[in-house]
Amino acid sequence: MALIPIVWLVVGLVTLIFGSELLVRGASRLARAAGVSSFVVGLTVVAFGTSAPELGGSLGAALNDNGGLAIGNVVGSNIANICLILGLAAIICPIPVRTSVVRREVIQMIVVTIAAMLIMIPAHMPRWGGALLVAGLLVFIARTYINGKRNPEQARELERAATELSEEVESGVKTPVVLNVIFVILGIGLLVFGADKLVAGATSLAQMLKVDDAVIGLSLVALGTSIPELSLSVVAALRKEPDIAIGNVLGSNIFNILCVLGLTTLVSPHPMVVPEGMWTLDAWVMLGAALACIPVMFTGGRITRFEGTLLLGLYVVYIGALYALRRG
Repeated sequence: MALIPIVWLVVGLVTLIFGSELLVRGASRLARAAGVSSFVVGLTVVAFGTSAPELGGSLGAALNDNGGLAIGNVVGSNIANICLILGLAAIICPIPVRTSVVRREVIQMIVVTIAAMLIMIPAHMPRWGGALLVAGLLVFIARTYINGKRNPEQARELERAATELSEEVESGVKTPVVLNVIFVILGIGLLVFGADKLVAGATSLAQMLKVDDAVIGLSLVALGTSIPELSLSVVAALRKEPDIAIGNVLGSNIFNILCVLGLTTLVSPHPMVVPEGMWTLDAWVMLGAALACIPVMFTGGRITRFEGTLLLGLYVVYIGALYALRRG
């Protein structure tokens, strides 16, 4: 009986990841077949592709009135993206950093992180806060689009990242339209099914371990939904394509807050309760991870293996502290 929650948690995570892959692949190919430019496809795929599991998981938790799990998934994923994923990628291959490209993304990530923390100040996430975050998402997408059009180099990066994420979108255009529509419908269905099973498994597991739902969201669920970011960044590091590894992490963190947290706040049947521990530990770790990008990315022109080891070590310490301090 004790294994059942774990089984459902794993089934939910796997289904979310597989469903998001089908959805992104089908939607990107339909967009290209409809004549949408590679740059626009790149922008939307990079923004949405690797964060779809977080979106599905948090939306499912919010609709089931489990705000702690929904918020914990977003905060935990952002911590994992920087400390775990960027740390592992740097250990595999030191990551060169182009200051002009990263500066803008790092500042935006820090700003939206602080905005999320301010919105969390009340005991409940206000709906106006969710609306503000979604509005920020639209501004972020529009700004990225405009900057990309003005900067051909950034446009090429987005197109290359789109190719990485959607497995050669251009060649997939030849796939029959009906098949791509099926991919989209099936992907959405798998996201819904996976979110339901993930929430059920995570809730039961939290009760079994005698910890808050938020703890499971911050650790197991956050780590599971971050697998696409992890796989993409590791592959990018192995292929010595640092722009994709860094851009994937920074873009995903911004998207997690603006879209995932924003939408879950808006669709939740009741205002989501912010867990107490969020203000004693988790939100500050998320902000600290974002601020750590400044010295890590702006010194020496690269993220070294030593810095990657430090980031990974911080993640291990955080997870240990999370379970030690938040047991019921």
